[in-house]
Amino acid sequence: MLLEVKGLTKRFGGLAAVEGLSFGITAGEIMGLIGPNGAGKTTAFNCIAGALAPTDGQVFLDGRDVTGRKPYQMAAMGVSRTFQANRSYPKLTVAENIAHALDFRHGHKAEPVAKLLQSLLAFTGLTDVADEEARNLSHGHQRLLGIAMALSLDPKILFLDEPAGGMNPNEKADLQELLLRIRERGVTIVLIEHNMHMVMSLCDRIVVINYGKKIAEGSPEAVANNPQVIEAYLGKAW
Repeated sequence: MLLEVKGLTKRFGGLAAVEGLSFGITAGEIMGLIGPNGAGKTTAFNCIAGALAPTDGQVFLDGRDVTGRKPYQMAAMGVSRTFQANRSYPKLTVAENIAHALDFRHGHKAEPVAKLLQSLLAFTGLTDVADEEARNLSHGHQRLLGIAMALSLDPKILFLDEPAGGMNPNEKADLQELLLRIRERGVTIVLIEHNMHMVMSLCDRIVVINYGKKIAEGSPEAVANNPQVIEAYLGKAW
């Protein structure tokens, strides 16, 4: 098991945003984490990746207890993520943003960083906008820049928080192909996403949470036909 989450709980005052959440992820999977807005999905990501310290529970990476580690420590151990909001240095170019992320992993070694930069630009479809300042990018390109920066850390596992948000249909189709190519590189993916067509077609397994608690886990087909999931989130259309 690459990652195990056991009894993860995060309380803010008297409110439990995540409560007793447990699941495991095997290497090479694409796993979906879905649920209504406010269900606790991003809070769970934050607790796993180190942005928040959990109130209770444990996180294990490759069998090692990493509960409460800081984000930079988790990144050094192979856990990388994107965010709902685009996060980059707006006045730096695309290439400069990615190079900055590469520096974290590889230090200021010009030759490997230069080679990896060109490879990442091509892999994520950003070569043509490499010299554009991040603030001038289209929304779709900004989402891709976030993924490229996360990949710069050479992760074992990549957490993606609504990567298709705000994308048009063509961009979503390109994103789906990119995620499959990322998996082909040996990167495990955990995906928060409200686009159910993408989730159902991409994911090997899905965990569903509502009010911070897991209500279902299984294959896309099993989850899509689960009455509790239909009532809480998917609706009759599924």
